[in-house]
Amino acid sequence: MVEQTVRIGGRRLRLSNLDKVLYPETGTTKGEVIDYYSRIAPRLLPHVADRPVTRKRWPDGVGTDSDPGEPFFAKALEPGAPAWVRRFPIDHSSGAKDYPLADDLPTLVYLAQVASLELHVPQWRFSPDGERQNPDRLVLDLDPGPGVGLTECAEVARWARAILQDIGLDPLPVTSGSKGIHLYAHLDGRQSSDAASAIAKELARAIEADHPDLVVSQMSKSARPGKVFIDWSQNNGSKTTIAPYSLRGRSRPTVAAPRTWDELDDPGLGHLLFDEVLARAGDPLAPLERDAGPLRAYLSKRTAGRTPEPVPDTPNGDAAPDGFPRFVVQEHHASRLHWDLRLEHDGVLVSWAVPRGVPPTTAKNSLAVMTEDHPLTYLDFAGEIPRGEYGAGVMTVWDTGTYELEKWRDDEVIATLTGQDDGPLGRVRLALIRTEGRGEKSQWLLHRMKTDAEGRPQGDGATVVALDHGTTAGRAPDAAPDDAPAPTPAADESPGRPPDTEPTVADLRPMLATAATAGLARAAAARWGAPWVEMKWDGIRGVGIWDGERLRLRSRNGNDLTRTYPELTGVPLGLGAERAVVDGEIVALDSQGRPSFPLLQKRMNLAQPREISHEARRTPVQLYLFDVLSIDGRDVASLPLSERRHLLEKLAARAGAPVVVPPVFDDVDAAVATSGRFGLEGVVVKDPASTYRRGTRSEQWLKVKHSRTQEVVIGGIRPGKGNRAGTIGSLLVGVPSADGLQYAGRVGSGFGEQTLARLTALLEPLRGDTDPFVGVPAADARDALWVRPDLVAEVEFAEFTPGGILRQARWRGLRPDKTPGEVVRED
Repeated sequence: MVEQTVRIGGRRLRLSNLDKVLYPETGTTKGEVIDYYSRIAPRLLPHVADRPVTRKRWPDGVGTDSDPGEPFFAKALEPGAPAWVRRFPIDHSSGAKDYPLADDLPTLVYLAQVASLELHVPQWRFSPDGERQNPDRLVLDLDPGPGVGLTECAEVARWARAILQDIGLDPLPVTSGSKGIHLYAHLDGRQSSDAASAIAKELARAIEADHPDLVVSQMSKSARPGKVFIDWSQNNGSKTTIAPYSLRGRSRPTVAAPRTWDELDDPGLGHLLFDEVLARAGDPLAPLERDAGPLRAYLSKRTAGRTPEPVPDTPNGDAAPDGFPRFVVQEHHASRLHWDLRLEHDGVLVSWAVPRGVPPTTAKNSLAVMTEDHPLTYLDFAGEIPRGEYGAGVMTVWDTGTYELEKWRDDEVIATLTGQDDGPLGRVRLALIRTEGRGEKSQWLLHRMKTDAEGRPQGDGATVVALDHGTTAGRAPDAAPDDAPAPTPAADESPGRPPDTEPTVADLRPMLATAATAGLARAAAARWGAPWVEMKWDGIRGVGIWDGERLRLRSRNGNDLTRTYPELTGVPLGLGAERAVVDGEIVALDSQGRPSFPLLQKRMNLAQPREISHEARRTPVQLYLFDVLSIDGRDVASLPLSERRHLLEKLAARAGAPVVVPPVFDDVDAAVATSGRFGLEGVVVKDPASTYRRGTRSEQWLKVKHSRTQEVVIGGIRPGKGNRAGTIGSLLVGVPSADGLQYAGRVGSGFGEQTLARLTALLEPLRGDTDPFVGVPAADARDALWVRPDLVAEVEFAEFTPGGILRQARWRGLRPDKTPGEVVRED
């Protein structure tokens, strides 16, 4: 299978089997299908935007009239779909299903790649926060029965048009690409789906009453021969209709094609093929979306005359003047003080509410929540929005100017803003990164870049002061500024050891985090008063002993890792002349720059210098530092985390490339969303006032993981069968408890051939006759080969059963840095 990776709209997509024929009668390939959907996207997307898509897929092609292919309906988005595909859940009797929303070109291409030839959507849309709205269009499906065709459907369409125009609706026709014609009429969104269905039903009955010889409105198929059935039921909120411009899964690649009324008068009217649709100009169905302009949400929240804000006549944006695009930051004293950042783009001001304002330093990020697009006339708006109106409160211009754009994607914006000469912003390069949701109410991080567009360091900027709240935005209250003096030890701090004293094993025991959910972590951060969130890096803990020239490394259980990672320990790292003990994570990065625990496995178990040197070139590691325990012989563990962090940043200010001090985030939900978006393991939420408690698992550090992982002790082997005959079929694992090694189930997936070979070599010397577990079922023990429970591994799993068994456990790797006595159940 030939595959290729392409970048579309800033998204990476893997395309395969492009030469596979999906329409045998015309020889149309998957590549041509993807090309069609790519080129028709500007016309198709407005008609499906914000609507859940039900797909009809033909992975093996549509076949021929004599031997049709077998399609299947896909409602829920498949598990392997890209994470960036927008989706919302819809409840079903069997539970909620996540439906995709085809809102952009990358999503449309992805759907085509998985052979979603037909796209079906309802007549309603989701709101930005996932609520089902009233329908914004009415549809009539004119379906010809045996003995009639498009000509008769066109006649019925004209009758329906006359009646709809009498009640203020102006319908537009679409030849369905299958048999009949669809008529669409715009609705103002005030009627429910039930009300729209009732209107359509009455309309169908009225036409049937006037033309009983050609029209039928009953569902019964026996009444349809020689007549056109007006299907009004597709206005039901649970029903869908083939989307305008969608392909059809017929023997030839026809399209549900919008047409003009003049075309319906043509006695030779027929369905259009995809190449014929591509050759046509414009979109006859465009008036259907006349309220779908970018300012629709803005206008829906405001009434001219009741607010001093500008209220345009139409939802369309304005033409931008020549020159650099403009921006404004407005200080908004609404129910909660915040700052509104607005960037001119595509004829509107794309807007974010920033509770803490533009971050004054690169060390802290600000949460930004996208709001509705605003008109360009909002650039200089200042005034008081009356009580009772949307956004009530006083708004002033904090700074305004122009910006130079580097990148604008639906999930990332990078620009250099230049404010007024005497304004507080100055010139600053900023990045906005979407972390959760899409469109209005989506969450973003606003980040002050460390360098300008030319790579020169950026200085700190103005701190936004919330005078009426008495707080400083953009920096946590306990975060020390960059020019603050180094903290001194607290009065009751242990005096530490002389600089030349070797730290003991007890000195090197790392502080551990307690497992928690995002909700628990959010509540704890609220209690602490200043959220402090770090990314959880998917590696192994490394406590570093710096002697002023070289680093030595210890694992969390005291094992010496110095020889294992020479790129960290055999080179000058630039951590300064003072001795220090630092805490961090050893990580290996994949091709996309993400920490990869499976990749690190290639390094963790090597012992021979030649092997280590060889693999270090292929799989280099980095040391991500997040804490410091002592400096120049002075124990700083009793200082608050915020002060230790300042010491760490000074220590690593001139460190070499293998050493990284990752940023700290000040919003739990945004950080959790960001870590998930970038495929990271999770986050650690910490109390900024916490001391470093060696060897203690503390609730002042809370770890929140996206997928559940569990350290386990290997105690047995189930022999492999079939293609695994002669090797390991699955491992029997357990978790220590008060009663002994409690059996936790089998792990049989996630192994590669090299992993199985290495495990076989490691476990064979540990073979014995004694069952090390408590509670192994007879079925699992029947052919088990027992091993001494010395090795610790890590697995990923869905949940624990009430009996303590891991469901859907999948192998992640060995943990030579852990001993069986350290393993605890991660509830």
